[in-house]
Amino acid sequence: MPTPEMLLAVILMASLTFYVLFGGADYGGGVWDLLARGPRAQKQRELIAHAITPVWEANHVWLILVVVLLFAGFPPAFAAVSTALNIPLTVLTIGIVMRGSSFIFRAYHTSDYRTQRRWGVIFAIASTITPLCLGVIVGAISSGRVIVKDGVSENGFLAPWLGVFPVTVGFFALSLFVFLAAVYLTVEAKEPALQRDFRRRALASGIIVAVMALGTFLAAKTGAPDIYAELLRPSIAWVVQGATALFSIAAFGALLLRRYRVARIATMLQVSSILWGWGIAQAPYLLQGRMTIAQGAAAPSVLWALIGATAIGLLVLFPSLWYLMRLFKTGDQRIPLH
Repeated sequence: MPTPEMLLAVILMASLTFYVLFGGADYGGGVWDLLARGPRAQKQRELIAHAITPVWEANHVWLILVVVLLFAGFPPAFAAVSTALNIPLTVLTIGIVMRGSSFIFRAYHTSDYRTQRRWGVIFAIASTITPLCLGVIVGAISSGRVIVKDGVSENGFLAPWLGVFPVTVGFFALSLFVFLAAVYLTVEAKEPALQRDFRRRALASGIIVAVMALGTFLAAKTGAPDIYAELLRPSIAWVVQGATALFSIAAFGALLLRRYRVARIATMLQVSSILWGWGIAQAPYLLQGRMTIAQGAAAPSVLWALIGATAIGLLVLFPSLWYLMRLFKTGDQRIPLH
């Protein structure tokens, strides 16, 4: 029987996966909003707004769950991360707020093109910076740079995250979100011309994901040597990496054959495999080389209470999200952009 701390760590990882698959695609949509070009640029932005509205805020429930589980279930790890990585966490929070507020303000300024476009630029920039911060935080955690003793970061507030490996992971995360969004938008698009636009973007961003994956792996050799060694060691991580490669090939093949729904499923499995491959390589550490899952866990009674409460909450959450998607993802409810 798994220990409560390992079970809660799996739930934490699953919550992060859901956030990346749904919330991450919303961030990627913001990047494509910034990069919209050509005679169909306006229609591309309208499609992105239609795809994000109104489920973008609901997707943040997974991030909230991650934060709550980390805070209550692994308080020493939460304290260390929020101390050493205070700067990227602050920028991340500001980015989430700016992205959400600018998206709403743009939607309601339909009569003023200049104001609407200004909010659109803020929305797109925030959608670019926030995934970078998420990736940088993950990279810093994996690099072993988060060293906190008696509430003080021994590496200061820059060294834990300002390095080649964490920044590379940041750009890798951004490329994954952009790829997810492009693939999802091929399904959302009803016009063949828009489908072709985002099919080309999906293929191009998929190649960038492959390049960034290789770059992140090479950067890990010096930036996160324990992760690098674990990825090379014959283990279950190899199985996950093999699955990632297969899902990647399947996604590209489906895009080439214009099987967009198949491509969406394959892409979701590809990204999930990448995340779980990292999680397996990271185990049994919460903070690589510094704090194991067992060392950072709260009392067993607290962990079991969290697991029970989460299980009950998920019984309500999953049907609610399904109904929300079914309710608002049917029909044409586009936000007019001028």
